[in-house]
Amino acid sequence: MDEKRALRVVDRLREKGINAHVEHASTYQFGVRVALRDGRNAIWDTDGTLGLEAQVMADGMLVGFVPQIAGSEDFDEDQTVEAIAATDYDKPIATRRTTPMPAAAALPRQGGLFRRFLGGFRE
Repeated sequence: MDEKRALRVVDRLREKGINAHVEHASTYQFGVRVALRDGRNAIWDTDGTLGLEAQVMADGMLVGFVPQIAGSEDFDEDQTVEAIAATDYDKPIATRRTTPMPAAAALPRQGGLFRRFLGGFRE
């Protein structure tokens, strides 16, 4: 996932009330990190493959994962946001929710006031 796409996906997830952040995996490798309520983090799509999958981490240890979503290599940003938002992380092998995600208040955009400064005025 490129940096701008990761930032747009994070913004859309935060509008839904999901505590998402851009994950800088390494130089020119970006993904989406979703902070879960129990201290775990779901790290989406930082490995450079075409499909959408995630690792669920707690204190630097792998505690679960989301297997690659079938057909996700062709997802647009809307489908990517919906796939991340509809994931149920309660089991070690995460699945899609059968019921809609509960509504939550929108979170502010990541970076706040200094977003353009931090991004080198690229936005």
